[in-house]
Amino acid sequence: MEVRLSARAAAVFEKVSKVYRVGWNSRRVVALDEVSLAIGWGEVFGLIGPNRAGKTTLMKVLLSICRPTGGRVMRLEYPLSERATLARIGYVHENPAFPQYLNAWQLVEGYGRMSGVPRRVVRDRTEELLHRVGLSDRAHETIAHFSKGMLQRVALAQALVNDPRLLVLDEPAEGMDLPARRLLDDVIRERRTAGHSVILVSHALPDVKRLCDRVAVLRGGRVAFTGTTTELAGAGFPPQPGEDQLESAVEALYAGAGA
Repeated sequence: MEVRLSARAAAVFEKVSKVYRVGWNSRRVVALDEVSLAIGWGEVFGLIGPNRAGKTTLMKVLLSICRPTGGRVMRLEYPLSERATLARIGYVHENPAFPQYLNAWQLVEGYGRMSGVPRRVVRDRTEELLHRVGLSDRAHETIAHFSKGMLQRVALAQALVNDPRLLVLDEPAEGMDLPARRLLDDVIRERRTAGHSVILVSHALPDVKRLCDRVAVLRGGRVAFTGTTTELAGAGFPPQPGEDQLESAVEALYAGAGA
């Protein structure tokens, strides 16, 4: 698929590759192999694939956590060298690694301050977000005592404190209870309505089908499919007994069938 870097989009990847050198003999491991994708404004974009398909590596490239070996990337319509664009991105990882000595208020407010949100605005926004994620009564408790689900809630709050134009969610529902999952759904839909974009990395096909406008399937560091979930389900993969059409299509792609 040809992707033009001039396209007005929240994120564009053009033939992006990432190669790691591992072990004593510097063995070459290809994590991404000429990945081309574009995520539009106001779009919820799903990214799925088996373990070690390159999903998290692609997000790390987008967030400047690691550098691509080849290809080009645009982030919020600017090249990755424009580091200031990171202040308009929110990120939730499935296993947040926050400083354990901070409390919830300090964490959310701190991320807001680092993103350049004015002091008065960030104070009000921190209070509002902690209330929304159900942590008002635990705002001044050290997060070292938080459960997995509570950590995911505070992670969502910190990801929203800068009112991001692009929200990156890497398995965000891991450890969340049902009310928190419903809140997450609401947040995703609100970002779309506001014209902002969301990238949802997930193994949960029901979530992807329910929330995403388009989806890309990564396999072995390459794009195996891009389109809507309806297009994916109808891509000519007959379902196995007891499986629905979408599950069958995804399983077939994971196994190496199709494009």
